[in-house]
Amino acid sequence: MYAPHVLRSLLFRHSIAALMLFLLSQASLAAPAKQVRRVLVLYEVGTSYPLTNLTDQGIRTALENSSYRIEFYREYMDTVLFPDPDTQLRFREFLIDKYHNHKPDVIITVGPSPFSLMLQIHGKAFPGVPIVFCTPNTLPGDLKFDPEEATGVGGDISPASTLEAALRLQPRTKHVVVVGGSGAFDVQQQAAIKTQLKVYEDRLEISYLTDLTMTALLARLGRLPKDTVILMSPISRDAEGTSFISSESGPLVVAASNAPVFSLSDRFVGHGEVGGDISSCLEQGKEAGRMALRLLSGEKPRDITAITSTTKYIFDWRALEHWGLREKDLPIGSTLLFKETSVWERTKWIWVSALLIILCLSTLAAYLHLSRKQLKQARDAQLELSGLLINAQEMERSRLASELHDDFSQRLALLALELENASEALPDSPQAAKQQLHHLLNSASELGADLHTVSRRLHPAALESLGLVQGLKALCHEFTSRQGIEVVFSSEHIPRGVPPDVALCFFRIVQESLQNLRKYSGASKGYVNLRKQEDRLFLCVSDEGRGFDAKEMMNRVGLGIRSMGERARLVGGQFEIHSEPGRGTRIDVCVPMQPENETVKS
Repeated sequence: MYAPHVLRSLLFRHSIAALMLFLLSQASLAAPAKQVRRVLVLYEVGTSYPLTNLTDQGIRTALENSSYRIEFYREYMDTVLFPDPDTQLRFREFLIDKYHNHKPDVIITVGPSPFSLMLQIHGKAFPGVPIVFCTPNTLPGDLKFDPEEATGVGGDISPASTLEAALRLQPRTKHVVVVGGSGAFDVQQQAAIKTQLKVYEDRLEISYLTDLTMTALLARLGRLPKDTVILMSPISRDAEGTSFISSESGPLVVAASNAPVFSLSDRFVGHGEVGGDISSCLEQGKEAGRMALRLLSGEKPRDITAITSTTKYIFDWRALEHWGLREKDLPIGSTLLFKETSVWERTKWIWVSALLIILCLSTLAAYLHLSRKQLKQARDAQLELSGLLINAQEMERSRLASELHDDFSQRLALLALELENASEALPDSPQAAKQQLHHLLNSASELGADLHTVSRRLHPAALESLGLVQGLKALCHEFTSRQGIEVVFSSEHIPRGVPPDVALCFFRIVQESLQNLRKYSGASKGYVNLRKQEDRLFLCVSDEGRGFDAKEMMNRVGLGIRSMGERARLVGGQFEIHSEPGRGTRIDVCVPMQPENETVKS
């Protein structure tokens, strides 16, 4: 059985857990779930081709911003590997049957064959589903589409502007070699290239290496004449029917060529090609994805204008360096890939940051130095003022002691003498009057003695006549006699010629310490030790009284303790108080002085 308080605790925990689960379930119900939208992407070739991967990356990047939860469906016609009509017919029937009861919301076609297929079956298999076409070059003339059903992006290649950029980089060019394959898509691109390069035929020798085997092509590329540039077009299939992808044909052509290779598509960048006015599959995919996003949001294909050009100047810095081509000759706004920054460019911000840090630290150091200087000046001024106050105090004490000794003490002595003479001159006076006169005589004598004691306290003349050791010994003896508290004095190797300011400092500290011992410690015995070690004088005043919390006391130090510390600092010394409740008190003073040969024994 659980104790009652344990049961209450368990019930409370279960209640809290149930409440949290309820709140979480309500929050999940309150947050609306994203609606699902289906996007079918039909590709010309499979994922082994960079064209497919780059375009797919662009489409997915654009659709990441959708407010819907996108379900992607991808199909690949693989027309390069399976070009025969029967295979493509079976793929067509497969596609219609697969999505008969699972209609997509948007269809994206990548390549001319998928778009052509979709135009054929759209009305029957996918009525009302908008189409976004994405082709690596302009659409063939026989592909007509209804703007009510389709829109898209055609990435037209730019061989003319690429050649113009090549001529700027290599002005002495006389020969242009266009490299390509014998596949259907290859031939289509070559036709577009020939059309655009006609304007250069009158001043450049243009040849096409497009109907060779890969082996023969590579051999020809290694024997090109001087002042030649190469334009790289797709080689999906060579004269022997061997298939290639861009990541295979690009490096082969670059490695075999004795002239710089310029490219027309981002599929032929990064293998050593110089670059050019590039048709970007990645950018085409992004544009197609943005159009699909707009269609999913309710827009119609007719409201979205088709794009016919997505080229931009892209160059490989490493290839420029390899062929000795100058970066400053590139077209304005060109993108430079793989550029190796110089040591200065890589580290300039580190140097700038370091210089700023050094400047800030220097400024801070100068400020701290100035503040320290000002603080030292303030401390020196404070110390000087303290010294002036203490000196003024000592001078006033000396004046009062002199007046008490030379004036009041003498007058009291004279008064006592006259009282004594009066007492003797009245032998027959009543006994009571004589007793009163005798009492007055004793009071005057005691008052004179007290004034003499006060005079010595105000100005210790014994320090000047007897020296520090004897002066402190006399002070301790007098304190013991008057207060009944034993004070044990000891000294070791103290020179006779202690400087007067040091001697007065020690005397006043001992004087104040003994008064504190009488008032606060409750001890019946105290100790005063004075010793010399090397070139320093050490004073220690201690007792075994009730003590106090030194840390707490430092926050409310009185005038007496403060004056003792100031006196020690005025002569360049150090002053410390050590105390704990119930364990007594110890005052330590250390003052530097030059060593003396003559010492006084206690």
